[in-house]
Amino acid sequence: MKYPTSETTKQELSAALKTLMSQKPLEKISIREITDLCGLRRETFYYHFADIYDLVKWMFEEEAIVLLRQHEGVQLWQEGLLQLFHYIQDNRAFCLCALRSIGHSHLRKFFQADIYGIVQRTVEQLSREMGCPADELVTQFYVIALVGTVESWLLGELDRTPEELIAFADVMLKDHIRGAALRIQGKSALL
Repeated sequence: MKYPTSETTKQELSAALKTLMSQKPLEKISIREITDLCGLRRETFYYHFADIYDLVKWMFEEEAIVLLRQHEGVQLWQEGLLQLFHYIQDNRAFCLCALRSIGHSHLRKFFQADIYGIVQRTVEQLSREMGCPADELVTQFYVIALVGTVESWLLGELDRTPEELIAFADVMLKDHIRGAALRIQGKSALL
């Protein structure tokens, strides 16, 4: 008899929750419904997760954030963000349900943590290449801008493709740092 691994069990719970979230809001889903759909006991759920929100967090960590972490650096952050957009597009019902259930601020904080690291490394690398100091405020600004863009796009508030949004963010970030480098070198009178 082959026993499921911990990872397999988590994946089964995740798939069951996604199925249920496509049918009703997260707050109306019980752990019993999730485990019944998987053919598991409630105790098994609690062995892996503290509550349903812990499972949602794990799902985003495993499925979405891993895409960002695989694409760090100046050339690759755009690809990671594009894959995140595609993940959201492919899992729109789940993502919208999570956004509405756990709230904008929780989801925003979740994405900010990982987008922060990527943007910080990108700002540092671009700043080094252009001969100007990296500024924490620049990093914070672009993290908030990117997270807000992802959220607005998910909610259907932006009528642009992911590729257009990423290209715009890329131009803005590079131009901002290039302008800062020129000002530091005294080549521009602008502040």
